[in-house]
Amino acid sequence: MFDFLRKQFIDVIEWHESPGQVAWRVPFEGHEIKNGAQLTVRDGQIAAFMNEGQLGDYFGPGLHTLETGNLPVLTSLMNWDKGFNSPFKSDVVFVSLKEQAGLKWGTPQPVTVRDAEFGAIRLRAFGSYSFKVGDLKLFLDRVLGTTTEVWAQGLENQLRSAIVTAMATALGGGGIPFLDLAANQQKLSDAIKLEVDKAFAQWGLVCLTFYVESVSLPDEVQAHLDKGSSMRVLGDIGSYTRFQAAEAIEAAAASDGGVAGIGAGAAAAAALGGAMSASLGQASAAPAEDPFALLEKLHKLLTIGAISQEEFDGKKAEILSRVK
Repeated sequence: MFDFLRKQFIDVIEWHESPGQVAWRVPFEGHEIKNGAQLTVRDGQIAAFMNEGQLGDYFGPGLHTLETGNLPVLTSLMNWDKGFNSPFKSDVVFVSLKEQAGLKWGTPQPVTVRDAEFGAIRLRAFGSYSFKVGDLKLFLDRVLGTTTEVWAQGLENQLRSAIVTAMATALGGGGIPFLDLAANQQKLSDAIKLEVDKAFAQWGLVCLTFYVESVSLPDEVQAHLDKGSSMRVLGDIGSYTRFQAAEAIEAAAASDGGVAGIGAGAAAAAALGGAMSASLGQASAAPAEDPFALLEKLHKLLTIGAISQEEFDGKKAEILSRVK
């Protein structure tokens, strides 16, 4: 009785896919497909018939009755006669054509890229992406092979490695400074996606969406950028010098007392005085500069504590006296 049941023909073929499942090989275990069997292919699926690892025929969504008449390629591969009505054997593989969304990518280690502005830099990034099967034959040959099934999570490590390589290629070969790209994350995402598309295509996959959600530079590079930003905010090198001197005085005041602290404070105060004298001297030597611009700079110095209210008021009165 067991042998009889084991030899029963397959007459209904269908696939109830699970979320994240990309492909599934029907486990016939030696069964033969009955001529006239019913094949159900749901929306977003495709059923491929394989003969000795070679793609024969495939069916899209719908209810299909399997006969030698509607399996022309497979019939030719297996040398059937047109009137052949006996059961036949063939591997049947279901493939999902749906978008596999919500996948994450990231750089486990900093990636070194050559930037047009900074030269060689290391950066970290992460984001999300989605993909789907685009080339059925290539996917079956390169990804499924002889395995029973393919899941999106099983492909993630391989795809993430391809994304990291694509990112380095996109940023290193584009000639566009990283800061210009990073300022527009959509533009950065599009630039990397172009390379990701090429990488995914070798497995018969299509990258549908690709997003860069965050990019971070090494701490030392970020510190350099922050210092440059501070200088631009302060307006000129003289103001930045006074800002640094003011910070030195504050640090000296906060440190332990003693001769060293007094000396550090005195040195910082002298540096501040020299910086202020040089700056004010430059301002006096350049009467053409807008008095209101000078007042704005002085106010910044007052705000950061680089000058006192008395010094501000005195210089303000001097500048206003020149306004006619």
